[in-house]
Amino acid sequence: MTIALLFGTLFVCLFIGVPIAFALGVSALTAIYFGTNLPLSIITQKAFTSLDSFPLLAIPFFMLAGVLMGKGGVSKRLLALASSLVGWMTGGLSMVTIVACMFFAAISGSGPATVAAIGGFMIPAMIARKYEGGFASAVAASAGSIGVIIPPSIPFVLYGVIGGVSVGSMFLAGILPGLLIGVALLITAYLISRKRGYKPEAGEASNFEFKEVIRTFWEAKWALLIPVIILGGIYGGIFSPTEAAVVAVVYAIIIGKFVYKELSWEGLYESFRQSIVINATTMIIIGLSVSFAYFMTIEQIPGAISGYLTNLSTNPLVILIAINLLLLVVGMFIDTISALVVLTPILLPIVVAVGVDPIHFGVILVANLAIGFITPPLGVNLFVASSVGGVQFERIAVSVLPFLLAMIICLAIITFVPALSMWLPNLYE
Repeated sequence: MTIALLFGTLFVCLFIGVPIAFALGVSALTAIYFGTNLPLSIITQKAFTSLDSFPLLAIPFFMLAGVLMGKGGVSKRLLALASSLVGWMTGGLSMVTIVACMFFAAISGSGPATVAAIGGFMIPAMIARKYEGGFASAVAASAGSIGVIIPPSIPFVLYGVIGGVSVGSMFLAGILPGLLIGVALLITAYLISRKRGYKPEAGEASNFEFKEVIRTFWEAKWALLIPVIILGGIYGGIFSPTEAAVVAVVYAIIIGKFVYKELSWEGLYESFRQSIVINATTMIIIGLSVSFAYFMTIEQIPGAISGYLTNLSTNPLVILIAINLLLLVVGMFIDTISALVVLTPILLPIVVAVGVDPIHFGVILVANLAIGFITPPLGVNLFVASSVGGVQFERIAVSVLPFLLAMIICLAIITFVPALSMWLPNLYE
């Protein structure tokens, strides 16, 4: 009865368009009021106490660092470097977009932020060079998903906090899978561009020029130092991931304001304002998601689901296939943060019981939800790309299908080849 109330109310709220954070809170509230004797105040108590976490502070600071770097000239220099590396190839602008997103992913930790920062430049540029608008937007949307896999990753921070897993190990585990997805997207973009004849225009470089790479690399050196400082400081034991996020903010202000001199006082104010608004939304989602997950734990719902799956099979591959299918569907309807908070306490004990490493599973979980960024009807990256590129959502949703297929193939590789995720964490240990 209680389980039916909980999930029935949740589905009704989502169906009528209630924002996900409030849908989670209302469904938990309804189930408690009609199905238990628990006090209703438990919802607000858990929502507030869940946010009293030092590691969670990394999220707003990484968000702020990403916004500051976008406004401080970092994106522009990363694009120039990416252009010198791959801009001369068939489909050069699409390749530049993907490589630049990979660079920016190592700074922002956010999928939508990566799409906005890089797509804002590249989608109009591709359309101006006769690239089909849906394809141009789909490239940016899919490449932006890498932002939550290549470290530093905000979902990895959240998973580490919830699952009791080392955030530093999660960052290491995401490097090779992130590169794999990036390469897969590059191959997909190249094949489509070759078929459609997207070649460099007259006057543009048509060959690889080493001198140009060196020049753009030198101009982007301060931007490229950011992930080195963040990750080097964490793995060198100099600071924690949360402290690394603060260092990233300070560094972004210094290079944007005093080195590149492109971060104005108005831009600084706007960066803080934007980050406050985004973080307020994120914290509401996290708080009410934790209340929802806590109530499920009290009602032993995770245990029931775990029992069902383990009765289905004790083979870890079968369990992981079933979980992947579930997560791909969940990612279509629920945002990454809510899904992480709700599903991690349910699924992590299941996979650990059948011998899957928590770090490996964290990468699988986040990779699944990264695919959710480009799957309608939620598809946050698709909406961001549509907004910054001025292209209809429906056109992008169709054009993104080849990239979606490439990411699902990568997900299968990540799932069935644990060494891809575990090699660097094991090497570091």
